[in-house]
Amino acid sequence: MVLPCLNEAETVETCVRKALKGLAELGVIGEVIVSDNGSTDGSQALAGAAGARVVHAPIRGYGGALINGIEMARGKYVIMGDADDSYDLGNLGPFIEELRTGKDVVMGNRFKGGIKPGAMPPLHRYLGNPVLSWLGRALFALPGVGDFHCGLRGFNRARIRELGLCMPGMEFASELVIRAALAKYSISEVPTTLQPDGRSRPPHLRTWRDGWRHLRFLLIFAPKPTLLVPGMVIALTGLTGTVLLLPGERHVSGVSFDVSALVYSCLATLAGAQLLIFGGFARLYGIQEGITREDKHARWVRWLSFERCVAAGLLVGLAGLVGTLVAVTDWGSTGFGRLDPRETLRLVLPSATAIALGIILIFSGLFASLLSLRPAARRTMPPVTGVEPEIPAQRPAAAAAKASLR
Repeated sequence: MVLPCLNEAETVETCVRKALKGLAELGVIGEVIVSDNGSTDGSQALAGAAGARVVHAPIRGYGGALINGIEMARGKYVIMGDADDSYDLGNLGPFIEELRTGKDVVMGNRFKGGIKPGAMPPLHRYLGNPVLSWLGRALFALPGVGDFHCGLRGFNRARIRELGLCMPGMEFASELVIRAALAKYSISEVPTTLQPDGRSRPPHLRTWRDGWRHLRFLLIFAPKPTLLVPGMVIALTGLTGTVLLLPGERHVSGVSFDVSALVYSCLATLAGAQLLIFGGFARLYGIQEGITREDKHARWVRWLSFERCVAAGLLVGLAGLVGTLVAVTDWGSTGFGRLDPRETLRLVLPSATAIALGIILIFSGLFASLLSLRPAARRTMPPVTGVEPEIPAQRPAAAAAKASLR
């Protein structure tokens, strides 16, 4: 078990003893690692005296401490929790049972297990957690995860290390489940309880700052619903409006749509196309970095090569230039005098839009090529499977933890 710690002298000893006792009662061979983030209140000595293996986390932050603890762990499975005595660390059986069935990640659910009075602020309980959990389920197709931000969760250590998690702050909790979902890991959930923590000081969690970090992380890792789908809708709407308004004014339910509507249709076409390209970049980056897996729905991003983008950009831009030439020719036929903007703009606006889109496509190809560059060492590097020896099966949990201190 891994517990991140920063000045938890009031509770860390209790947490370590509960966890070790729970493991021993289950007959599980394991240890408790306290990954300390630079405590100045003697937490390290208290944790060590209680039987934990204390390790120093060089990177500050909740995520930094957990990443360090996961790296230092020696078992096949890791259960992470908090060192504030708010979780039931003596009841880890449901997590271990699920892990032994082959699950990659097992999430705790405080809403199913029970939240005692005063354990969670009302803003978190009735707004923050439900909204962020709903958003996480919707964006990443995780219908079985009802508590997206429960701090008590277990996982297969080797599988999680393969993800290369890196967020140092509170958003590490979101990164773990999101990256696991994107990698198509098996994820399940078990009930767990939450009680008021045993600290006399305020928690490290900051409601608005950390809530925004979680929300931002959810959004940036979901390019399909945040970029691709809106881009497709906006681009098709703009393109449809442009085509319909090219011949002339349109009337719908007594409302007249003319050149002004054409301006916004062209703008929508351009903005939607840009969102689609950004979404393609995001998917391409995720595939290249191993964040997401390529599937039949993501294969189209391979179209974003330099050569294809340049070819498409030249074709679209050439169409815009042809339209511009026709418009200039028509103007010349009148002696380059005054023109009726309502008629002239019907050709000029789509032509200018096509030229702008062509330029965007050409330079997007350059950017896509930059994203696709990967050093040879990274291409051939084998996945991390864990090289540290596991704890010998014949040693009891408490003895293993104490022995690791020597």
